[in-house]
Amino acid sequence: MVAVAGLAAPAVAGRAADPDRKPAKKAADQKAGQKAPRKVDDKVTLFGSTCRTTVEGSRVVAYCHNPYPESDLVQLHTECERWWDIDADGSPVEVGPAQTVRLTDRCWKEVRAAWVSHHRM
Repeated sequence: MVAVAGLAAPAVAGRAADPDRKPAKKAADQKAGQKAPRKVDDKVTLFGSTCRTTVEGSRVVAYCHNPYPESDLVQLHTECERWWDIDADGSPVEVGPAQTVRLTDRCWKEVRAAWVSHHRM
């Protein structure tokens, strides 16, 4: 064990003395495609309405509430089950601070999927 420790010490000392060596990046910095939250005066601003979506038969209803001080732009997307039934993207609606909005859409027959997208104003 003493011989192994003696061999490792010069390599570690040599690495620390290398002036051209750059510090290693943190694991959080290395994740690709991750955007940093928007900061205002060195504070993170929270964003995004909370949406509750329900599907009953051929109708879709979504209620979105924005608890944050920054406005949110929400849009309801509906995908219909039948190939001949047209999928729809609703108009974007602004949800201001402390506001709740109701988004609705429908298919002729069954609904395959429905979701709400969010965009910053």
